[in-house]
Amino acid sequence: MRFIAIMYSFLMLNFSGCGQEKKENTSHPNILFIAVDDLRPDLGCYGNTIVQSPHIDKLASEGVTFTNHFVQVPTCGASRYNLLTGMRPKTKAQLSNEVIYNEISNQPERANPESFIHHLKRNGYHTVGIGKISHSADGLLSDYNEKPSDKRELPYSWSELLFDSGKWGTGWNAFFGYANGENRQSLHNKVKPYEAGKVDDLGYPDGLTTQLAISKLKELKNQNKPFFLGVGFFKPHLPFNSPEKYWDLYQNDAISISPYPEIPQNSNRESLHDSNEFNQYTRTDEIPNRENRVSDAYAKKLRHAYYASVSYIDHQIGMILSELKALDLEENTIVVVWGDHGWHLGDQKVWGKHTLFENALKSALIIKVPGTRIKNKKSSTIVETVDIYPTLMELCNVNMPHKTDGKSFVPLLHGDPMPLTESVAYSYFNDGMSLRTEKYRLTTYFRADKTQEYELYDHTSDAPETQNIANDHPEIVQKLVPLLNKGDTGLFNK
Repeated sequence: MRFIAIMYSFLMLNFSGCGQEKKENTSHPNILFIAVDDLRPDLGCYGNTIVQSPHIDKLASEGVTFTNHFVQVPTCGASRYNLLTGMRPKTKAQLSNEVIYNEISNQPERANPESFIHHLKRNGYHTVGIGKISHSADGLLSDYNEKPSDKRELPYSWSELLFDSGKWGTGWNAFFGYANGENRQSLHNKVKPYEAGKVDDLGYPDGLTTQLAISKLKELKNQNKPFFLGVGFFKPHLPFNSPEKYWDLYQNDAISISPYPEIPQNSNRESLHDSNEFNQYTRTDEIPNRENRVSDAYAKKLRHAYYASVSYIDHQIGMILSELKALDLEENTIVVVWGDHGWHLGDQKVWGKHTLFENALKSALIIKVPGTRIKNKKSSTIVETVDIYPTLMELCNVNMPHKTDGKSFVPLLHGDPMPLTESVAYSYFNDGMSLRTEKYRLTTYFRADKTQEYELYDHTSDAPETQNIANDHPEIVQKLVPLLNKGDTGLFNK
């Protein structure tokens, strides 16, 4: 009898422990965070009837699609710095692609975490990075033409940092890679800005990233700690390369050009640029700039290439989400798909990012939170990239003793309204600062001749950024300037 009593106590103790572990994992859900480079909200779930993105659309049907998500800075490195730190730029140096390297990479570990991933790691999460989450293509410090480094761009954030550079050899070579194993650097920019490769999904780096992610999910399934898995895809960043089968999804004639292909009326041409990043690909068929836009035929070809890249990544995301479900992990895993900024596809005569217009600042953001009653919801509430940090911490029940510039939008993920505050977004680049409200975009530029000027665009219009109405409606500008000034971080005083 004594033996039976001891065994009963032992079994009850173990069952109790299992229950506690399950409860702990539920209160600290896993996170699958998918960062997609240069992903503007051109997806089926955002209303684009041409783009084929069934897997992302399915995710959207199970969660919340944010139709007014705006980044702080329309360039890769700086936008990811805002994501990782939850902070707006405070100096002009923080508008640079090198900001993570300059302000995080070579610093000692401090009381405040270097990133929200670091904070999760400090709070018991196993953190894994695959691909481009920070600015570096593989998470390691090296320039485009340098040999691979063993130094991490985020020194303290990752429990594991993984990447398969395949036939390209290094992260940056893979980032600008072509199907034959060459890259933009090795070919000295004498390349086209697009390619339909006669290869399967593994013929480009993002397919290798998917393989790694699926393999790692199988390992993470068997550990007791909650995990953060960051997966960073390269496409649809230039060059617009993808396997030929994704090009074959589209008919060129069915693709339309931008509805806003001209520089907005009454705007300053200095507010835009000559598509310099795009024109680095010197074997481009045509060279766009502020004087000349490309032909309609070439504009369709480039959009075709961009859409094919999006469909390629959509399929990779679908395979990862399928594996998440097969492993019975989706019921306790938050899934985020985030575009690091938008992209002008010939809009306002620009091919690229790097402007303070809507096309460069609005990006995709889709979040699925397990266990919520909200499905297939589109939220038009304005949210910002800096808001993602505090939102994830609240969802994961992780305390934040430090402050960020962002605010949690968890109520929106549960179908509740946000507290009654002004819903706005602030963005910054070069010599300008922009405010987005529900109705308007007001941007101020500090020009080289020391003058300050405003551009105002009406987003209640069917053609919202085709005409600067600041001179016609000074009363609206005057009303919005105090709100714009609330976003002034002192950036232009330093």
